[in-house]
Amino acid sequence: MFENLQERFDRAFKVLKGHGQITEVNVGETLKEVRKALLDADVDYKTAKEFVKRVKEKALGQHVLTALKPGQVLIKITQEELTELMGQAAAPFEMKGNPFVVLLAGLQGAGKTTHAGKLAKHIASKGKKPLLIACDIYRPAAIEQLKVVGESVGVEVYTEDDVKDPVGIATRGIEYAKKNGNNAVIVDTAGRLAVDETMMDEIEEVSKAIKPQETLFVVDAMTGQDAVNTAKAFNDRLDFDGVILTKLDGDARGGSALTIYNKVGKPIKFVGVGEKMDALETFHPNRMAERILGMGDVVTLVERAQKVVDEKEAKRLEDKIKKNKFDLEDFLGQIQQIKKMGNVKDLLSMVPGMSKALKGVDIDDNAFVQVEAIIRSMTPSERTNPKILDSSRKKRVAKGSGTQVEDINKLLKQFEDMKKVMNMMSKGGRGRMPMPGMRR
Repeated sequence: MFENLQERFDRAFKVLKGHGQITEVNVGETLKEVRKALLDADVDYKTAKEFVKRVKEKALGQHVLTALKPGQVLIKITQEELTELMGQAAAPFEMKGNPFVVLLAGLQGAGKTTHAGKLAKHIASKGKKPLLIACDIYRPAAIEQLKVVGESVGVEVYTEDDVKDPVGIATRGIEYAKKNGNNAVIVDTAGRLAVDETMMDEIEEVSKAIKPQETLFVVDAMTGQDAVNTAKAFNDRLDFDGVILTKLDGDARGGSALTIYNKVGKPIKFVGVGEKMDALETFHPNRMAERILGMGDVVTLVERAQKVVDEKEAKRLEDKIKKNKFDLEDFLGQIQQIKKMGNVKDLLSMVPGMSKALKGVDIDDNAFVQVEAIIRSMTPSERTNPKILDSSRKKRVAKGSGTQVEDINKLLKQFEDMKKVMNMMSKGGRGRMPMPGMRR
């Protein structure tokens, strides 16, 4: 997501590179490229034009032409305007009410049912006991899908077999929640392939009947400006509170993320960043703006790490690294944690400066599969002490993992190099850690 936009912005600001002082002409040339970058990202022409106009006015107003490093000043102004465009700050999601009721709306195929489960898991992590209510009575297997999703996150699902009354199902589901100690409710409603009056009338009736504290519109980021238009249509009828933007980890150009707030007046509250049920994050406009401009997003990276890293385990590993006793069993455990955090290239792009370094670099998440297979084919003693892996042992491991002896030699060399770097870093030195699956 935003990879092309990052590249276009980088190219735009190169116009200013090497200039100790720039002219109004250079500012205009740079911002012309910025406008092209926004249009290419599926931002509508009017929004792109107004955005560039604001940046130019702000830049000239701050005397960017005489600044010591005008390029950096212009990037900072652009970052501030991008943040403003996407909603300034993270929108609140206050879980008030008993039960706290959330109504989910959206078109079919946007990922509404899956994100009902993700949201339920998020709410449960805040100490609530959520209940999912199945009100999609039209799509084949929709109720069964919600049951599967609910089971995967450990949340009960309220259903009524053979009942074709979504308003009744929703209201009775909330009563069930009150009786059974569920202090949060998520109502999954029916979607359609396109906006139609029947759909709008129905969800409007459900909303009036249950009076939700939060109404969230679920939309697929891959649909670009169509997502914005659909959001406007829903908002006109529902006056929803915010948006869940799904598939933000995909190849979407980003126009919907950049313009929904500006065009609809409602904030993006959550973003789906992967297929796993914990791949739901609060949307932070300032962090997203920094990522778009290649500044990284260390805060989100740390937050993801905190979700999967056990403090006691981290301390144990730190001690082993200091004593140079980090082994392949520990390495396998670290791979498992990295995989839980999400797409590796996405993670690395959150490190400041890494977006440029990763340009043209192919990072294959599936490379971990081979590494895991090799390590799992070793005996416990071989994982603890890889030095005992002689020729015959390597052949056995290769056969067991479906790889070649050369693959095992390559992994062992990478592992030894990594151990040296880790040991050096633990003593205050500097180094560069090789990563499996990265190649030019």
